[in-house]
Amino acid sequence: MKWLEHLKTINHHKMLVMELCFKAGLYRQGIMHDLSKYSPTEFLVGAKYYQGTRSPNDAEREDRGYTSAWLHHKGRNKHHLEYWIDYGLGEGHKMEGMKMPVKYVVEMFCDRVAASKNYRREKYTDADAYEYFQKSRGHYIIHPETEKLLEFLLKMLKENGEKLTMLYIRKNILGKK
Repeated sequence: MKWLEHLKTINHHKMLVMELCFKAGLYRQGIMHDLSKYSPTEFLVGAKYYQGTRSPNDAEREDRGYTSAWLHHKGRNKHHLEYWIDYGLGEGHKMEGMKMPVKYVVEMFCDRVAASKNYRREKYTDADAYEYFQKSRGHYIIHPETEKLLEFLLKMLKENGEKLTMLYIRKNILGKK
């Protein structure tokens, strides 16, 4: 029955992201968010490694040394910073984070908040997504402007709460009424 619990977790996460995206005015992205998680490539692996308290990708990575589901997922979902990694134009053509369109940065913000809510459950606070970002940022390959905007939004959430942050995003970042 791990598959059913995994499905419930995906559905709950998707609903949380959709709610946040709708508050921001990103209706299409809210509806389309993470549809690849229902594909056999991602769903079957997620069900196999489901634990309920963290991403199944972490467990698959520990078991296999990589995660096929994540490799599939990040290449199909523009709200992941990893989607935007490409060869740079500078000397050596090293891998670099490309600047993400703002609407995908906002969706990434919504995704991170929803993931924190999903896994932290009743322990969730508005600081969780910011704290996770701070712990993880050392290994990100991310464009400096994208990183700056994401950190700004996560810090705003931590300091001002969800309602004010989503209102700010809607009016000042996305220019929606």
